[in-house]
Parts: sequence; C-alpha cells; structure tokens
Amino acid sequence: MNRIITTISIAAFMVLAVFSCKPKYNEPTYSKGEIDPSRFVMIGGGHVAGYMNDGLYFEGQENSLANIIARQLAKVGGGNFNQPLVDQSSIGISSNLLSPMKLGYKTDCQGVTSLSPIRIAAQGDLGVFNQNIYSTNALFGNYGIPGLKLADVFSSNSNSFFTRMASSSSASIMGDAFASQPTFFSLFLGLEEVLSFAKSGGTTEYIQPNILFASDYEQVLLTATANGAKGVLATIPDVSEMPYFTTIPWNGLTLDASSNTTLNSIYNPLDYYFSVGSNPFMIVDSTANAFAVRQILSTELLTLSLPLDSVKCNQMGVLFPIRDEFVLDAGELQYLRGVIAEYNQIIIDLAAKYNLAVVNVNEFSKNLQTGFVYNGVTMSSKFVSGGAYSLDGIHFNAKGNALLANEFIKSINSKYKSRIPQVDANAFNSTLFP
Repeated sequence: MNRIITTISIAAFMVLAVFSCKPKYNEPTYSKGEIDPSRFVMIGGGHVAGYMNDGLYFEGQENSLANIIARQLAKVGGGNFNQPLVDQSSIGISSNLLSPMKLGYKTDCQGVTSLSPIRIAAQGDLGVFNQNIYSTNALFGNYGIPGLKLADVFSSNSNSFFTRMASSSSASIMGDAFASQPTFFSLFLGLEEVLSFAKSGGTTEYIQPNILFASDYEQVLLTATANGAKGVLATIPDVSEMPYFTTIPWNGLTLDASSNTTLNSIYNPLDYYFSVGSNPFMIVDSTANAFAVRQILSTELLTLSLPLDSVKCNQMGVLFPIRDEFVLDAGELQYLRGVIAEYNQIIIDLAAKYNLAVVNVNEFSKNLQTGFVYNGVTMSSKFVSGGAYSLDGIHFNAKGNALLANEFIKSINSKYKSRIPQVDANAFNSTLFP
C-alpha cells in the first residue's frame, strides 16, 4: 500500500513539475548600435517612393520601401518620418498622367476575356500635381521621386513628383532632403538611369558615363556625411530580370499548319524557318539583312509594353516585325548589364571609402528570379503570381518592399552592430485578385 501511495505521489509531483515550468518569454532586445536614427532621410526613385501598379497613391506610399525601413528604425529611436502623401481619397497618378492599375477582367481583340492589369479610371488624378504640400513644420524624410536620376539631384527640375513637395520653384532635391540635417540616410540611386534605357528597348535613352556617375554619387555622399551621419547605399538590380522584360515569351508565335506553310514561303529565302507550334517572333534589326528583319533569339527580351492585341490580331511579330522599342536585343542587353555592373562597383567602392553600409539589391533581384521560400511562402519574380512585383512589372508591391526592407535592415545591423528588427513580410499584401 505504501509503495502504491509513493508511486502515486511521485507521478503527481512530476505532473505538477511539468505544468509549473512554463517557458519564459524574453522580449527581443533592440539596439541602434552605432547609428543615430533620429532623423532619417532616403533618396531614390519610384522604388523608394512607394510607386506601384504604375502609379503613386496613398496605400502604395504607406507601404513604401522608405516608410517600412523608417518604421523599423523607430523601434530603436527613430523620429517622425514624413512622406509627401497623396490624399487618401485620391486614385493617384502615374508618370504618364494615367491612373494606377488593378487586376481585373479584360476582353482582347479575339473576344477572349481573362484576368489582366487594367486602369482603375480613364485618367489619373491631376490634382496630385496641382497642389504643393511642402511644410516647414514637417520636413519630408522620403525623397523617393519616380523617374529621379542621379544627375538631377543637385539642380532644380521639372519632375512633377518633386515639384509637388519642393520648398520652392528653385529648390533642389539634395537641398530639401538635407535641410533637416539627417543623422542617418539611405541612397538608392542609379536605378532610374538604366531602367529608362531598358524600357525604351535601348532606343532613345542616354545613360550617364561611369566617370560622371562616380563624380555625382560622391558629391551626394560628401553632402550626406558632412555632419558625421552614417548611412546605407543600395546597389542596382539587373532590371532585365524584372517581369516587365521576362513575361512575354520570345517563342510566343504559335502556328498551325496553314500559317506555317505561308510563313515559310515568305521567310525561307531569308534563311528563317518555322514549324507547327511555338516559334520565335520576327523583330526589326537594321543589321540583319537588306530587309532589316530576323527571328528573335532565345536570350533576347520583349517588353511588357508590347501591344498584344496587335500581336494577336494584326500579325505583329509575324508579317509585321516587332519594332526595336519593344525589344532588348543581345547587344543592348550586354551594354545594359555592363553599365549596371560598373555602376554597382562604383557604389561598393564609395561605400568602402566612406565607411558606409551597402545592401546588394542586385543579389536580392537574382534570388527572386530563381525563387525562394519566405516563412512558408514561395516568392519569385514571376508576373502577378510571384507575389513580389506590382502590376507594372517593375516596382515591388507592399510584400516585395517589405522583403527588400529586410535586406536593408540586415546590412545596417551587420555594419553598425545594431539590432533593428526585421518586418514580417507576410503581413503585407501582394497582388489582390478580384
């Protein structure tokens, strides 16, 4: 009997011990490390501004790269971070004065209805550009200006996204951005230069020579670090990996037997051949032959601006070759990628020279292209379904911005011995389906 009682007592004691040993939860320890985050400024283009779905609007700005970083800096002593917000009731506006896009149903020239990016209104809210919102009582921290090129930061300019927030008609971006004497800064510059070239199909846009890019970038750093402020610089992603350039397949020309026979009769004399099924599109190339036409190569890219109704119903890419403005050919891609590599080396070298953190956005972009799993969710650069890019195929959506913000935070923590918490990117929206 005593043995039974003893056994029962031991068992009861063990149960009591198990339930009394509750795991202790330790609040994470945050630290600013070697930085002073009290006045944070970030300068860059549309990616910094919160431009997404081809438009600037309130929700996009609230989920901008700069604002997400600023919210995390606030947890280690960061101060108020003001943005040049579009009115919450506004539909927003694009750089072409159009409205932002949403995912909706669209009927093509063949009468087929499917999900596609569509404009939410006939035009954008022109009122966004008609009112200056600068205030000396709330100096801005987000100087993300869609379309901003490095060469334009020191001079007054007519970029409507800046003039709506400028302190005066003669103000410069650098002058306004550093009027608050920021104690910590971030630069994401150089992207708009290469992006403009790529979006034009390599036809019309000028890319600043390396020597001028290096000189201008260093001039920005001289101003930014003059009061001892620390900062983080961002490299430039290979823009040709963005969905804007990778969504339309090079071999999207699908032929039946009759069309195949017709095309071969036309193009065989030029030594181009077709088969039933998938085939390369025909593109304009002034160096190809006397007719300035050839088949696109598997390594060359078509832009998302290609008018697909013309492809489907008006034989663009078949009898009427796709114009150069919609194509990044092999030579243009080699030049583009060479410039990006050279620009990035300049940024990395300057970060070392000024003892600043640097975040490898180019590597982040490449990881998206191959795809990765984040907290159980697969992310990639695939258009719409990849989860990171907005409907313009160039700028990130809120979730993509959160993922990239974490890369900035990792770099800051590594360089400056800080413990700034990362964000849960899964708490942010990606593309919303109707």
